[in-house]
Amino acid sequence: MEGVAMKLPSFKSLAPAAISVASTFSIRRSFSVARRSSSLSATITADSEPVSLGHRARKDFRILHQEVNGSKLVYLDSAATSQKPASVLEALQNYYEFYNSNVHRGIHYLSAKATDEFELARKKVARFINASDSREIVFTRNATEAINLVAYSWGLSNLKPGDEVILTVAEHHSCIVPWQIVSQKTGAVLKFVTLNEDEVPDIDMLREMISEKTKLVAVHHISNHLLFLLKRLWSGHDVGAKVLVDACQSVPHMVVDVQKLNADFLVASSHKMCGPTGIGFLYGKSDLLLAMPPFLGGGEMISDVFLDHSTYANLRPAGTPAIGEAIALGAACDYLSDIGMPKIHEYEVELAKYLYEKLSSLPDVRIYGPRPSESVQRAALCSFNVEGLHPTDLATFLDQQHGVAIRSGHHCAQPLHRYLGVNASARASLYFYNTKEDVDSFIVALADTASFFNSFK
Repeated sequence: MEGVAMKLPSFKSLAPAAISVASTFSIRRSFSVARRSSSLSATITADSEPVSLGHRARKDFRILHQEVNGSKLVYLDSAATSQKPASVLEALQNYYEFYNSNVHRGIHYLSAKATDEFELARKKVARFINASDSREIVFTRNATEAINLVAYSWGLSNLKPGDEVILTVAEHHSCIVPWQIVSQKTGAVLKFVTLNEDEVPDIDMLREMISEKTKLVAVHHISNHLLFLLKRLWSGHDVGAKVLVDACQSVPHMVVDVQKLNADFLVASSHKMCGPTGIGFLYGKSDLLLAMPPFLGGGEMISDVFLDHSTYANLRPAGTPAIGEAIALGAACDYLSDIGMPKIHEYEVELAKYLYEKLSSLPDVRIYGPRPSESVQRAALCSFNVEGLHPTDLATFLDQQHGVAIRSGHHCAQPLHRYLGVNASARASLYFYNTKEDVDSFIVALADTASFFNSFK
């Protein structure tokens, strides 16, 4: 069987009113969750288990309350992009409706207001990851551009023939390709850490690989495929190497403290943390950022321009930035902080265990990465394959027949898939607005999907 015939999806909005959970939960104790935007606030009194964080949060995400292809939408693709709460959408709309103007350039009210809100957003991001100064935050188009900024600005200026850059085979393409390009230009050597028997990066191998030749260690904090938390980063600081952390899959889901991590550079993307697309950020230690030459040239990043040379302002990207998107990213930081990142992480650890247990109970399912245990906390994601079935067929059938949205393909991690001996995989990824009922719906739909395709064998 080559695949499933495609058809255009149909959408039917469901009323996003208060979600009834009386049939599943009875109430045991009263508690309240307060948020600045208030829509998540709830007081519940009871005689049974309290309503989950996922149930309380869903009312903030109108997109989740719709039908897709005749079924209730079950969105399990948050590792690719998260949904956006109403407060973030409102922040973006307010900028364009009430104070749309360029930043850092005008003296009139709208420009001053936009500049204040833009720089406030930078402070919110800095506070969210515990940077010591908001000037250590550089807004970029996305995390990919942030990594390229480091590669071209720091890498081309500091790497020389024979220097080594250490990566893992589990890195996202955006953390491999830029260093391939830079290594070709500088003569630096890329070295890759492979996986151990638990299918996670081999930390012992990483430690042994670090030497006086090591100039950079670039690693994910959590893999977008395996989603295994690296609790410690053997950074190579002892030999003077710098450390770049790809935190796209950790910043949205847990407390990330750049000072405790002691990372030299850290990148993250807005759209995975309830913010808009089109913006990400680079954190860099101040001394490193100040020493880096410009990545792009143009307006905004200059101090003075003459016909024969220019001088540059510190830590300014070129051109008009994504102003509204930055402000909305600040609103996303507010939203997540008001819920509480420890609370989000605790809830997602519970969801991750539930997802793994339910998925592993199905026959012929191969889940990649380690089994959850007291020493291993998987994030709320499972990459998997079903024996004899192509993941794209699975994802298509799940969407068209059950309204379940998962991801299929190589997830921008082709080297990892080759290492695992597969061309592609399916991936179900959760966020704090998901529930155990979402997992149950997915498992029922997956079993039906496998049964459908197996009936042709």
